[in-house]
Amino acid sequence: MLDEEQFRRLAAYGEPEHAEAGRALFTSGERAYDCFLLRIAAVDIVRDATAIEPERLLFRAGPGDVLGELSLLTGQQVYLTARVVAAGAVVRIDAARLRRALAEQADLADLLMVAFRERREVIRATPGGPLHIVGSGDSAESLALRTYLAQFVLPHTWLDASSATGRTLMALSGLGGADLPAAVTGGTVLRRATPGAVAEALGLTYRADGGPVDLVVVGAGPAGLAAAVYGASEGLRTVLLDRAGVGGQAAKSARIENYLGFPDGVSGADLTRLAMLQALKFGVKLFAPCAVNGLDLTDEHRPVVRLEHGERIPCRAVIAATGAGYRRLDLPRWAAFERAGCIRYAATDLDVRDFADRAVTVLGGANSAGQAALSLAAHGARVHLVIRGARLEARMSAYLVDRVRADPRIRVLPGCTVRELAGDATLTSIVTENAGGHRQRIESGALFCFIGADPGSAWLTGVATDADGFVRADGPLPFQTSAARVFAVGDLRAGSVKRVASAVGDGAGAVASVHAALGRA
Repeated sequence: MLDEEQFRRLAAYGEPEHAEAGRALFTSGERAYDCFLLRIAAVDIVRDATAIEPERLLFRAGPGDVLGELSLLTGQQVYLTARVVAAGAVVRIDAARLRRALAEQADLADLLMVAFRERREVIRATPGGPLHIVGSGDSAESLALRTYLAQFVLPHTWLDASSATGRTLMALSGLGGADLPAAVTGGTVLRRATPGAVAEALGLTYRADGGPVDLVVVGAGPAGLAAAVYGASEGLRTVLLDRAGVGGQAAKSARIENYLGFPDGVSGADLTRLAMLQALKFGVKLFAPCAVNGLDLTDEHRPVVRLEHGERIPCRAVIAATGAGYRRLDLPRWAAFERAGCIRYAATDLDVRDFADRAVTVLGGANSAGQAALSLAAHGARVHLVIRGARLEARMSAYLVDRVRADPRIRVLPGCTVRELAGDATLTSIVTENAGGHRQRIESGALFCFIGADPGSAWLTGVATDADGFVRADGPLPFQTSAARVFAVGDLRAGSVKRVASAVGDGAGAVASVHAALGRA
């Protein structure tokens, strides 16, 4: 709650109105809405009825309350209705003025961000909602969709297609097994739903607002998020784009224990979610999924970012933070088992919970593999950790090596590689081979793969890379590429240290170089 003085300060950014009883201040399904302060009026915040649920009253707001939550900052489609139940005076604050208030009033910004986050969590935890996802819990497509919704903290209801409620929704929506995963929102049914299709339906895909852009950051991993936060907080009008979601590889780490400031450790998902909220607080315009497929450097002082569907974003500078993509083994049926959800490239809660008390394989010898093995073992899985090298210490941090060796549920297979995948519809076993050519078959319901990555540099047309495709950042300014106003950070940059902390430092440092480059114009 705001005190009287805070209420007056925030109200100064808006316009007073009179709200009659029965009026909807905003309605589920609208593309956007404004923040409202209630001077006298009382307002019910409700979730509209759906095909399988009645209307639900979430709370009643009264004099002194602020109406709004995180969607005020993300710009997503409205999914609640605010209905005036007692007439009175209100103050309307549009999105631009709200962002100005957050930038200029530190105490109000802190209070409102906490309120917006807590309200979103309450809404997410409340049964029902305007977005229903129905699918098979073990399919890769369903997992990708649920992961995207979790990254953006989007309220939704997950229904397994085999459950009674799932079957009911499918029948009411005319869905068959070939349509899964499906999304139902606002009367719209999305068959074979993807994160991109859901983002389009919720208003989270790129849309130009006609205003100038100073900085475009491509890639929303730790480096890109840091660049966006520092750019926007220092006055640059900043757009952040990512072809998948937020967090990059870091978001897939079950636990990061060596990141400064988190002595108890932090999951990659939590760390990047907090960074996303920080970016939104400072006014970053975040769009994902939003694929970039090229760069126009015709005007060296005005680079243009080209999007997959033809849109162009002219700007004053670009920070490339597209990291690297996961490598796969060239084995028969790899793609089929990947589609079935048996091959995974992350060990988040969503991934790990599916394999409690089962035998699984983790492939890789660096920190991500070690964290994945420990997380799976903590949930009761029996883990085979397969590494190509002879010793864990070669690429894994010492504290992880000690924990892996001490865990009786983890068996380390050094000097080995995976040669075969077996099973019918799902993975049941793998075959490993050691340096001496000896093969053994191992029971395994899933393969968690952490064997490195290839740089995401194909879109950087006209920018110099090294022999492996990583972007050379050896210009006169730190992180500057061969293009004067294009900078490379994080795992994408040639010679970078593959750690979350160094990626964050890259993002912050590149913004300083952006300011220097713009100052030379």
